[in-house]
Amino acid sequence: MQKKYDIIYADPPWRYNFSQTEKNSIEAHYNSMPLEDIKNLYVPSKENCILFLWGTAPKIMEALDVMSAWGFEYKTQAVWDKLRTGIGYWFLGQHEILLIGTRGKMSPPIPMLRGGSVFKERKTTHSKKPKCVRQWIEESFAYLHDKIELFARNKTEGWDVWGNEVDCDIKLEVVTPEEHVKRDEKAAELSAAMFAHDANQITIDDFNDLII
Repeated sequence: MQKKYDIIYADPPWRYNFSQTEKNSIEAHYNSMPLEDIKNLYVPSKENCILFLWGTAPKIMEALDVMSAWGFEYKTQAVWDKLRTGIGYWFLGQHEILLIGTRGKMSPPIPMLRGGSVFKERKTTHSKKPKCVRQWIEESFAYLHDKIELFARNKTEGWDVWGNEVDCDIKLEVVTPEEHVKRDEKAAELSAAMFAHDANQITIDDFNDLII
């Protein structure tokens, strides 16, 4: 049976269609994904889980769509101030948005760990996210041990990873919305049977159905 996670940390490869030059296109840095493929990725979240999802200003609506498609309820957001300006049409972009959503019953950080909603750290290489955000997640939710970074580029101690630039710890795939529902329902049934210690209700086929 596939491993499930308490924390999902994701930086999807959003696809942009308005770059005027090949040099400035996202594809010059990494392979992007169609929105529907991102939405239909079967995310291995536990029944109670927190999602930290990176989005940019032009992609805020798409990011909210992805959060909903993955089964999370939007709660709040923070901003990463890159301390330098980039490119842009309305503004020269200087920030990215970190959306936070929950699934099931998850509590916010205790009061002493609640800081400001703006993370300030100078941008370095293209698309690399600030260390301070991951550090805040680890400190604020130290009691949650099963963590995964999706679309990762590097392996981080204490985190499982999945992406096309790393040695993945798990296998994921794009499935239809109907298959999402089917797998979630099957996982819930299996979890209930295991909790009840009713081995007669659990078969090898049940486990195989949940292996991706």
